[in-house]
Amino acid sequence: MQTIPYSISPSIYDWLVETDPENPSIRFFTFKNILGKNPDAEVVRMAGEKIMETGPVPAILAHQHPDGYWEDPGPGYRPKYTSTVWSLIMLSQLGAHKNHPQVQQACKYVLENARTSDGYFSINRNQSGCVHCLQGNLSAALIDLGQLESHRLQEAIGWMACSVTGEGFYSSHERDHCPHYIRSGISGPGFLCSANDHQPCAWGAVKVGLALSKIPMSQRSLSVNNAIDRCLEFLLSVDPVSADYPHPFAPKPSTSWFKFGFPMFYVTDLLQNLEVLLALGLKGDRRLEKAIAFIEKQQDKDGKWHMTYTYNGKTWVHIEEKKQPSKWITYRALSVLKGFYG
Repeated sequence: MQTIPYSISPSIYDWLVETDPENPSIRFFTFKNILGKNPDAEVVRMAGEKIMETGPVPAILAHQHPDGYWEDPGPGYRPKYTSTVWSLIMLSQLGAHKNHPQVQQACKYVLENARTSDGYFSINRNQSGCVHCLQGNLSAALIDLGQLESHRLQEAIGWMACSVTGEGFYSSHERDHCPHYIRSGISGPGFLCSANDHQPCAWGAVKVGLALSKIPMSQRSLSVNNAIDRCLEFLLSVDPVSADYPHPFAPKPSTSWFKFGFPMFYVTDLLQNLEVLLALGLKGDRRLEKAIAFIEKQQDKDGKWHMTYTYNGKTWVHIEEKKQPSKWITYRALSVLKGFYG
């Protein structure tokens, strides 16, 4: 097993676990996922309770309609980024408690209103609104919020996996009574998407991989395992640090790959790509070494990482400051380093 080639100052851990009413999630996640404390330990349990009492989570829940949605009833994709879809994704990433009544109501609302009649997630409840990033983000959020056993979510995951691999899918002119690809949405196997000019979308692949990585191995179907293989094959088809995936709208990879932010919506960065690849079993894999080195070099002189991409002003809550040392980005970077080095 490789070891981290440098030491992390104890002051960084002290900073991450300090009591912070505006950012209580970091204390909980650092105890649980970085320092490896028992989830049942009192300090971890109390840190988790604070997530529901102060900071972003109760602020987001305060805007929820009594029926379970945010902004407008329906699929909940618009307006960005305060409607139901984005609020639920953000709650999951903040560590909201799955048993909280409002959280459960939000999950139920999404599962009932953000899917097509065939059971998969869609921007508009039609197949034209089905894209990989939405599939992955909502599936990942709902798994984190305790919905994996829901038959509705199982249907959505099954459709997502098969849409990646092509299993049981046909082009729209071949067999109309079977699932098929269409020009205006997911347009073919291997992450082909209209949003990426019908070329494979790496942002979508990362989101799908994120969701599938959260399914316990013992519960993964053959289709899910095959989709995971396709995720790995595609995301490792280039060096992740280059981010040189198909990008038809510009001659170079999107600069967003190299801007680290929180929360994570459909935009993807290098950190999340690494988070997914490591969660899918690539600990210590030499194909990730250059990307890991890039992450290490982003530390400032105090050993912290900075926020360089933000949704402040677009969501219900304000998360840290752009171009400043960030607990969220430092936590994410340390999680990746721990996942790679062990």
